[in-house]
Parts: sequence; structure tokens; C-alpha cells
Amino acid sequence: MKRRKMLLALILMLALSFGATSSARAESPAPQQEELTRAQKRKVRKQLEAIQDSVDYAQAVQALNDRNFILAADQLVFKRGGTAFVTNTTNFVSLTNNDEAVVQIAPFNSGGPNGVGGITVEGKASSVKIEKDRQGTTLFTMTVTGVGISAMVTISLPEGTNRASLLVESIYRSQRITLNGRLVPYDRRQVVQGASL
Repeated sequence: MKRRKMLLALILMLALSFGATSSARAESPAPQQEELTRAQKRKVRKQLEAIQDSVDYAQAVQALNDRNFILAADQLVFKRGGTAFVTNTTNFVSLTNNDEAVVQIAPFNSGGPNGVGGITVEGKASSVKIEKDRQGTTLFTMTVTGVGISAMVTISLPEGTNRASLLVESIYRSQRITLNGRLVPYDRRQVVQGASL
């Protein structure tokens, strides 16, 4: 009889401990599910960003092919390697489909010959060439000539993004500057153009 009671007590204790373990397990998946949900959200966000990057890249390539683009720069790299972060609405290079090019460098907030902190030059684009290198980078080159400018412009657009690098090299003087920024289809409203030379 005592043995039977002890056995029943042991079974009851095991049942209670099993029940407690089961309820603890039932409660613990909630944080794991929450973590999975966060991971899934992060994965979806990355997929959406990759899709957006692909769309932006396709639009940038099309804009180069159409000769109708603006590269709005947020960083300038000078000849000797110095850099400056700048406003992308006042630092840009544009080309419209009638081969009218504008190069505007405005590292200051106001003033300068153009009234918006720097210099603005306009010219005609010629010798336009587009090619792709082995890494998939689209290279766009053109010569821009006009009042105050005679330069070679080279754009490097890596595959999968609209973030590009644009090098302006003076043909007659040893001067150059690089603009880093986003290359987008031309829309005059995206930038503030100052007075040209």
C-alpha cells in the first residue's frame, strides 16, 4: 500500500513537472517567433532595397543612353585627394538630349561668380561614347566645350546602383575634379542652377 502511494506520488510529480515544462515551452516560442518575424522583415527590407537599386540602375543607364541626365553630387574630390561634402542641389553635371551640358561646382553656401557658392559653366557635348568594362561598370565619356570650359567628362556607373563617379578634366590645363553622387534622369527641378559665365 505504501509502495503504491509512493508510486502514485511519483507519477503525480512527474505529471506536474511535465505539465510545467510543456507550459514553459508553449510560452517560450513567442519570443522566437518575434525574432523570426524581425529577421523576415529585415530580409524583405533588403529584397525591396535590392529591387529599388536595380530600378535606379536601369533608369540611370537609360538616362546615359538617352543623353538626358543629372549627376547630383554630395561629395567633391579635388586633384590632390582632398574631399568636401556638398549640397547635391547646387553641385551637379547635367546633359540634356540636345547635347547641352552644364557643370556646376558650388562648395560654398552662397556667393561666387554664379551666386550659389561657386561656378557654373555651360557647353556643348561632343564625342560621346558609352561602353561597359569587364566588371560591368558603364563608362560614359564626352567632351564639353563652351565659354569657360573645355574638358573631358568621364562617368563611371557600377552595376546595380545609380551611385556614380564623374571626373571633369580640363583639356588645356592640368586641373581635374571628381563629383560623387546619384545619376538620375534629367529633371530641371532637381537642382538650383546659378548664373553661367
